[in-house]
Formats: sequence, C-alpha cells, structure tokens
Amino acid sequence: MNSKKAKDFISSNLKILFLSIAIGLFACAISIFAFSSPGSNQPPNGNPIFWLLSGTSMYYTAGNVGIGTASPAATLDVGGTGSQKIPVGTTAQRPSTPVAGMIRFNTDNNNLEFYNGSKWSIVLGDCSASGGVVTKVNGYCVHTFTTSGTFTVANAGNVEILVVAGGGGGGGSQAGYQAGGGGGAGGLVYNSSFAVTSQTYTVTVGAGGAGGIAAGSASPGSNSVFGSITAIGGGIGGTAAGSPTYGGNGGSGGGAQYYGSGQNLYGLGTSGQGYNGGASSANLAGNGAGGGGGAGGAGSSGTTSAGGNGGIGVQLSITGTPTYYAGGGGGAGVSGSTNAGSGGLGGGGAGVYNSGTGVSGTPNTGGGGGGGSFNASLNGGAGGSGIVVIRYPLGQ
Repeated sequence: MNSKKAKDFISSNLKILFLSIAIGLFACAISIFAFSSPGSNQPPNGNPIFWLLSGTSMYYTAGNVGIGTASPAATLDVGGTGSQKIPVGTTAQRPSTPVAGMIRFNTDNNNLEFYNGSKWSIVLGDCSASGGVVTKVNGYCVHTFTTSGTFTVANAGNVEILVVAGGGGGGGSQAGYQAGGGGGAGGLVYNSSFAVTSQTYTVTVGAGGAGGIAAGSASPGSNSVFGSITAIGGGIGGTAAGSPTYGGNGGSGGGAQYYGSGQNLYGLGTSGQGYNGGASSANLAGNGAGGGGGAGGAGSSGTTSAGGNGGIGVQLSITGTPTYYAGGGGGAGVSGSTNAGSGGLGGGGAGVYNSGTGVSGTPNTGGGGGGGSFNASLNGGAGGSGIVVIRYPLGQ
C-alpha cells in the first residue's frame, strides 16, 4: 500500500471511530438527561421512558419492574430461587412516620411485622410444636394442658413454661370438734426460658387432693411434671377430731386445725414453689383454724374471731390474660367466730363458718381447699387440679 492510500485508510477509520464515539456520548448524554431530569422526557403518550430522579429518590411510573426476570408479572417481580432481604431492627427503630403496607422484621420479638395504617401488627406464623389446647395470642403459640398428655417439639429452642401442681384438700371436722385448716396450694414453678429439644415430652397434670372427712385426714395434691420440672402437690389442711391430723407439708403448706393439741403444727411450703400454712388460735372455744399457704404468700393464722385467710397466689400472663394461680385455702371458723377465712387469690377455696363443708379449690389453678367447720361431721373442700402452660413465639 502506497503512502497516499495508507493516509486515506487511516483518515477514514479515524472518522468512523470518532463518529462512533460521538454517537455513544450523545446516547449517554440523552440517558443521563432523561435519568436525572424529572419530567423532561415525557413523550406524547405521557409515559416516561426511563427512571426519574426526585431529590434522593428514584422512581418509575409505568409498567412493571423485574429483578432476575425479563417478564415481570407484577409491579415488582423478584425472580430466582434465592431470597429477598427486608429491613431488620428493634421496636424502637421502627420508621418514625410509617405508612400502610410497610413490612420489616422485628428483632425484639423475632417476628415479621407490617403497618396496617394505624399500628404495627405481627404476620402470624404457625405453631411448630403440638400437644394440649393450642391458641395463638399476641404473636405467641400457647399450649395449655388441663389434663395429662404429651408435648411434641419439632424445633429445639427455649420456651416459657408454667407448671402448677394440684392443691391440697382442706381439713374436715368431727361433730363438736371445731375447725379444719385450709389446704395448701399446689407448688408453682415458672421459667421464662426453659430449653427443649426435638422430642416428645410427657406432661403430667396433678389432681387436687380430697377434703378431710369428719375424723379422717384430707389428701395432698398430686405433683405436676414436665421434663426436669416437678411442682409438688399442696399440703393437707389439718382435720379437727379426737385424734387430729395436722397441716401437711407440700408445694405450699396446709393450715393448722383448731382442736386440742397441735394448734401450731401447720405445714411447710417448698422453697421456690410456695409458702407455709397458718397456725390456729389458742385452745379456746370459738377460735378459727389456719389458712393454707399460697405460691405468693403464707396462710394467715386463725384468730379468736375468724379462720385464717389462704395465702395469695402468683399472677402471670403466660396465656395472654393476667391470671392468679396457686392460692391457699381458707381456714374454717367456729361457733362464736364472726368469719371464716377467705381463699387466697389463685383459686383457693374459702373456709366455712359455724357449719358447712369447705369450698373446693378452683380447677386448673392448684388452689387449696377450704376448711370444714363443726356442728356436724363435715368435710373440707377438695383442692383444685393443677395446670401446665407452655408458650413460645409464633414461627419458632
């Protein structure tokens, strides 16, 4: 190739190169102009050609947007088989000015939540375990056992658990032999973070003890059990008879009977589960028996004017509703007294005054039975049965 032809060849190719660069730069400038100048690129039909900028926001007002798909079927269509990450944060980190439709993951309660226009609500998952009566309350799965059964765990983790034993029976009285003591509440064990593994657990719900009959002894409550947790049954209320039985030890102790010797022989509670029963008054006609202990406090002692009140139970909201459990039974009053002891909050049965059978503890609270009074061969009230409640976050 001669010199002139070489120069012409180079010149032609440089022109083509420069023209290509110019076209590319022009297209780029048009794209940048359209991308960064809101409203400037509206064709006659009013539909935008490119994404638009508004301050620090970018928007697109026509058609669908696809990520990982060339044929988006919705306003935003994310294709593929992977996952999409959404905002994650605590309750305190929620948007200060939320709008309806926002969605995020809350690390305080480990739940997906959305804003419905007036408040943040949890996107309810499912309960992974089975057993008992299952309810979904405030973002939690609640398994309630009022009778014995099994609890099957699919995913290992920590659960909140309440185990309450059966309450002790209230003491009875033999005709002319004064007043029976209140039954002790069933032991109460609460653990806010109890580890469970993938297996089937046996759940035992303890029965309440029978009330004392005339000259016969009452029966203690039965234990409730879940895994390594054992709640001890409530102690018996003392029975007033020629050969009296005294307040018994248990989850909470039974109250002392009023008659003859042993007025101060009330039952002792189990540490961490319940309190002692109350003593009866001195050996004087017309005095009251002691109240049974509760999970939250000791039973009151009988006085010359009344039977002792049952000890208060413990209030918990594990079912979603604040509820008292494991109250002690009230001690009986006798002729000359003005009152019988009331049952403790948490299902404790009331004692009776002058004559009558003690009130039974409320079922599935572990409440102690109330003491029976004299004037006939009358029984103490039966203890209330126990309960087991397990709770964990939905989706756990």
